[in-house]
Amino acid sequence: MDSAVTLAEARARGFDCFALSMDYGQRHKTELERAKAVALAGGAVKHQVIQVGLSELGGSALTDDIDVPKDRDEDHIGQGVPVTYVPARNTVFLSIALGWAEVLGARHLFIGANQVDYSGYPDCRPEFLRAFEALADKATAVGAEEGAHFKVEAPLLDLSKAQIVQRAAELGVDLSITITCYDPVDRDRVTYSCGHCDACILRLKGFAEAGVTDPIPYLEEQQS
Repeated sequence: MDSAVTLAEARARGFDCFALSMDYGQRHKTELERAKAVALAGGAVKHQVIQVGLSELGGSALTDDIDVPKDRDEDHIGQGVPVTYVPARNTVFLSIALGWAEVLGARHLFIGANQVDYSGYPDCRPEFLRAFEALADKATAVGAEEGAHFKVEAPLLDLSKAQIVQRAAELGVDLSITITCYDPVDRDRVTYSCGHCDACILRLKGFAEAGVTDPIPYLEEQQS
């Protein structure tokens, strides 16, 4: 959902967008299928999928044989770094995006990072994004030799999930093609979100606070 709205924000600002997704060994490939649909619906010039074997490092419930936490209350969701954190994921992702940007001649890297409803992830915080900008200027040929400056854009950084849902409506983003769940289930050719992981809890809370019904299917009715 955050990536879809971020793409729409970039397009609304007049950018031609090249969408980048990572096959990092995540347990649920639905994420990549939805990313392709989001890129197409969002008007991306091109959608590229890069393989990055983060699953070989382990250490995350999204890539390893570790149970995804379920039914945590909101107070606990924001405390500490959860097991769904993939070590250095956004650092790796932004580095690859930076390389593609240099090839394309682009200077703006958009990322759907969010620090308001984030689940304790250190790589969704403004200090990380600013540090990466400084690195980008030193790590690239155009930065080091030509003085080019790269800007990491995180338009959703300070928005609540409810505000993101509202912004999606304003920008005409179809949230029915998005998925947020850490532990989705495929059944009868339909992908259901679990409704109990941290990501689902935060998503449902956002829709409820925005007064909007979440259009995606859940294993159990979560919205009554």
